[in-house]
Amino acid sequence: MRTTLDLPNGLIDKAMKISGAKTKSQLVTEALEEMINRNQRLKLISFKGKIDLDIDLDQLRERE
Repeated sequence: MRTTLDLPNGLIDKAMKISGAKTKSQLVTEALEEMINRNQRLKLISFKGKIDLDIDLDQLRERE
């Protein structure tokens, strides 16, 4: 999808150097994917201590 964005050149240049992205499209795509992944991880972390999983790993892995 084509979209026109007005982004600061210095910010784009710095991000491309840090990320190693070859194109602006690649840079923006990677940034969006990272943002989505980070937010999904934060949502999972918010469940810490709220779910009681009564799992015996030794039994699950068929150990004695």
